[in-house]
Amino acid sequence: MPIVEIGRVFRKLEVGEQLQVEADDPAFRADVEAWARRTKQKIVSIEEDGTIIATIEKVSE
Repeated sequence: MPIVEIGRVFRKLEVGEQLQVEADDPAFRADVEAWARRTKQKIVSIEEDGTIIATIEKVSE
């Protein structure tokens, strides 16, 4: 449940801070992209090499 955890952690971050999340669920990429659009946050990068590593920046409250 990485998306739930991202939401929990993001509430504590300041605007401009970044979070890096690693997941092995193939659906994670689509889930995190949808979450970022819905919450108006910025995907800095998504890397895939066996696992998916997403770096997300908090750009709005």
